[in-house]
Amino acid sequence: MTAVAQRFNQEYRGEPFDLPEEVQAMPIFRERTSGILQAKLTSPFWQLAQPQKNQRCLDIGCGVSFLIYPWRDWGALFYGQEISTVARDLLNARAPQLNSKLFKGVSLGAAHELHHEANQFDLAIATGFSCYYTIDYWLTVLSEVKRVLKPGGVFVFDVLNPESPLAENWAILETYMGAEAILDPLPAWEKAIKSEGGKIIKTLPGELFQLYKVTF
Repeated sequence: MTAVAQRFNQEYRGEPFDLPEEVQAMPIFRERTSGILQAKLTSPFWQLAQPQKNQRCLDIGCGVSFLIYPWRDWGALFYGQEISTVARDLLNARAPQLNSKLFKGVSLGAAHELHHEANQFDLAIATGFSCYYTIDYWLTVLSEVKRVLKPGGVFVFDVLNPESPLAENWAILETYMGAEAILDPLPAWEKAIKSEGGKIIKTLPGELFQLYKVTF
């Protein structure tokens, strides 16, 4: 967890990663440098569950979500939780200037310990980080998400698809950047979701990650 936090703190600060020449020569690194890779990494959670006006939404591992996605257009109440101190501080400093009514703050903490009361949220989101942790760890995350969601609430999260042509090289790149990505098969994730009482409503495959819309 510390390694993942450090990896993202470094990125949010805009600090370069010290990578060996053979990694810098990989096509996926060049795509990252040019900005092409970012579009392939983004999981459009709103296509499965667009936040609605006045809904309470928890973005777990939110990064700088409120600054880059159209939360103001959605009119949803945004709560965040993040392990990167840089992202947390950035959002808490800038987001209230964009919309202080919708932005409800970002707390520092891991996904398995959500700093919220039970039955509080209509929607929970977690994208871009499940691959850094084991499925066993995510069983605890799923249990926590279930706790904070209202009855009938929705959880949208993504997992790394190991069958993607990009997966192996992306995992190598992430390992050299300080956070090892785990290539667990999709059926194992789906089994884990069901074991925690989750029902998969819909999926959305991407170039690297697959999104799941789940209710409990």
